[in-house]
Amino acid sequence: MASSMSLKLAYALLIVMVVGAPLAQAAISCGQVTSSLSQCIGYVQKGGAVPPLCCSGIRSVNSAAKTTPDRQGVCNCLKSLAGRLSGVRYDLAAGLPSKCGVSIPYKISPSTDCSRVK
Repeated sequence: MASSMSLKLAYALLIVMVVGAPLAQAAISCGQVTSSLSQCIGYVQKGGAVPPLCCSGIRSVNSAAKTTPDRQGVCNCLKSLAGRLSGVRYDLAAGLPSKCGVSIPYKISPSTDCSRVK
């Protein structure tokens, strides 16, 4: 099961890197977002306790996304990644930032319009 999750993560990372290639000029890449938030995958699929490394990743990504293009890139990356993982519970994903004590300027949802993120 762990190797299956690793394979899914690797596949998602590859796709996100290809889709996110235009974001390469941003201060934070989609690959960095994916890597930083990899510890959150189990939580957004199954719930339970939020892993401390997940919260560390959220804080790290939030700190790195200093500009509007950075935040829009992170938003697009999150939507892309979530769309490629099976079993994502968006209610859990949307609540993650507040559970980790982080405020982000948009809701983590497949319906979020990332171009409106400031």
